[in-house]
Amino acid sequence: MESFNLTSSGPTMFILNGITELEAVHIWISIPFSMFYIISLLVNFTVLFVVSKEQTLHKPMYLLLCMLAITDISISTCVVPKALCAFWFGFKGITVDGCLTQMFFVHMVAVMRSAVLVTMAFDRYIAICDPLRYATILTNTRIAKLGLVGLIEAVLFILPMPLLLRRLPFCTNHIILHTYCEHMAVVKMSCGDTRVNRTYGLVIIIVTIGLDMTLIGVSYGLIIRAVFRINSKKAHQKALNTCTAHICVMLMTYTLFLFSALTHRYGQGIAAHVHILSANLYILVPPMLNPIIYGVKTKELRDKVGKYICRM
Repeated sequence: MESFNLTSSGPTMFILNGITELEAVHIWISIPFSMFYIISLLVNFTVLFVVSKEQTLHKPMYLLLCMLAITDISISTCVVPKALCAFWFGFKGITVDGCLTQMFFVHMVAVMRSAVLVTMAFDRYIAICDPLRYATILTNTRIAKLGLVGLIEAVLFILPMPLLLRRLPFCTNHIILHTYCEHMAVVKMSCGDTRVNRTYGLVIIIVTIGLDMTLIGVSYGLIIRAVFRINSKKAHQKALNTCTAHICVMLMTYTLFLFSALTHRYGQGIAAHVHILSANLYILVPPMLNPIIYGVKTKELRDKVGKYICRM
């Protein structure tokens, strides 16, 4: 069987097949795809605009919201425009370098988003458990430094993924059964030994996402313990209300991510289109709902957004 490596002498193009088994309804699937993407851009850019314009929102909590909005815009923009071109115009080809670049940015931003969620959990922990020192512990400068550390961590962890794929041989099949260059979807195309790639991908999930979820769990465990030490029921409610939005965002993000990642590896009995749709829901739904959840649950942000809407 003919085989080739992802080198200058190998293939120049891959084909993104889209949502396997649902090719006939791609045009209908594109409608919610495009609507979710447009809403996501609108609400996330609204958050960025309002926070940048309002001096009273130049606080660590809102700086973190801006970081989350940037990651949400980035991850959906890496995937959705290319998927819509395939759905609407049949432009399914993607260069090898373009595929590896898309893969790097999608997974890098996903790790970065997880790091932002950890920092947000730490922010809520300090705000509730050590409120008198909040302003000195979490300054805007320190939040920016934590964001930079998260970015460097994401780049260092994800960069080996496309580099390891470069060494794999690919046989006659170069059709990616996905709407974008998801790591495992590309790995499954190879006719070579993919154990290193599969193992590294799993290690990344355990080390980054697993560790981040553990840190978030510890933070909220300490928050709950501190809240129940407060005698006032009103104080209980106020403290928990400050965490509700973050808990909703965290549960939605990690549930979709873990379902997508684990079914790709161990869900052999699950239909192919379920794998692909779950991966796309992870790309589409959190970016659209995150700013809406925070806008509803955060009165200060909600009031400022309402002020700008009333001016229109």
